[in-house]
Amino acid sequence: MAALIDSSVLIAVERGELSVDAITAGYAEEDVAISAVTASELLHGVHRARTPGQRHRRQAFVEGLLAQFPVVGFDLTVARVHASLWADLAKRGVSVGERDLLIGATAIAKDYTLVTRDERSFSKIPGLSVQLL
Repeated sequence: MAALIDSSVLIAVERGELSVDAITAGYAEEDVAISAVTASELLHGVHRARTPGQRHRRQAFVEGLLAQFPVVGFDLTVARVHASLWADLAKRGVSVGERDLLIGATAIAKDYTLVTRDERSFSKIPGLSVQLL
């Protein structure tokens, strides 16, 4: 199964806690991508940098990731999965952050395993295959 890498993992890479090679090693024959929502979260971090130097480093890091990994967009297939998950979770009174639910729906719709460090949010999404790092 292919892997969709969450921003929590990529932030750990930026901080030197993980390496991209270690993350992708288990998926040598499979697709490894990020969601458009994850791309937005990473770019948001660029814009929130406190100093010009930090912004420059973050921007270089993020642009390198965007050049390395395909970005999976939010299309009608993902929208249908998202709407179904959202309604189901709401009926059950389960709360999942908006962006996390969009990322989870993307992974389910495109048949990706979500690679994350965020067990709390993603474990609540039914049908989502999760690999914790």
